Amino acid sequence: MPPSHTPSIAAIVPCYNEELAIGKVVADLREAVPEMAIYVYDNNSSDETARVAREAGAIVRHESTKGKGNVVRRAFADVEADIYVLIDGDDTYATRDLPRMIDALRSGPFDHVLGVRRQETAGAYRPGHELGNKGFNWFVSRVFKSRVEDMLSGYRVFSRRFVKSFPALSREFEIETELTVHAMSLRVPQVEVPVGFKDRPAGSESKLRTYHDGFRILSLIIGLIRHERPFLFYGIVGVLLALVALLIGAPVVAEYFQTGLVPRLPSALLSVGIAILAFLSWTIGLILDGVLKARREFSRLNYLTHAAVLGED
Repeated sequence: MPPSHTPSIAAIVPCYNEELAIGKVVADLREAVPEMAIYVYDNNSSDETARVAREAGAIVRHESTKGKGNVVRRAFADVEADIYVLIDGDDTYATRDLPRMIDALRSGPFDHVLGVRRQETAGAYRPGHELGNKGFNWFVSRVFKSRVEDMLSGYRVFSRRFVKSFPALSREFEIETELTVHAMSLRVPQVEVPVGFKDRPAGSESKLRTYHDGFRILSLIIGLIRHERPFLFYGIVGVLLALVALLIGAPVVAEYFQTGLVPRLPSALLSVGIAILAFLSWTIGLILDGVLKARREFSRLNYLTHAAVLGED
């Protein structure tokens, strides 16, 4: 990329029934970064979200398949830019922090800048959401051995090579988790930046369902562990199976040494069968660990086919 090239910047704003907030979000984004192209993706809204966004000056596109993950997948495939901004359309994130996030991406240069939420108004974070987020942060940080402070944040900045190498398999609000784990597993250079976070505008309603989406996120995390840490996942399964086999088989073995007989043959066979499953689980973990290394090599090479974002002069 030539030194004189000015990176193009695109903001992607997923929206579903954000008529009350989207006009201000577009105006604030334009004020924060005047040269940025703003794409509002309307996800089957039943209100005037698309009209308000268009009148505010945004490029409005539509994604008919419901779910934030589906919107992000479509936008990442369609939008061409050097730097990408992902922000919710509910006017809860402080757009004044966006220039600082973009500067952080370029100064690294980094491929992923995560906006870590800092409450500016009481009640911006619902207690259940905050507790769940902290729990997920702790769990993912331990499993993937990479610290993350706010993995469920919807405010991020990416390089082109991150976006174009991201598979985007999630359908709904699990997309933030997938983005975080992708950055960890590919070990891309990334940084966290504190950003302001406030309550939604009066009259608007959150689309996040605490328990439903929480269980979906937990399910995704477990699935990602199975794919990204297969030896750990299947190793734990193997250990649990081995313990069950030991609990069932230990009395049978003890009785055999005392009497020389195996009167509980079904228990003995069950114990042996479960022990075989434990060894199979460990074997599957080893095989998939080798497959994972090959897959990561391919992902890394695909990531490197895209030019890095320009650092600041």
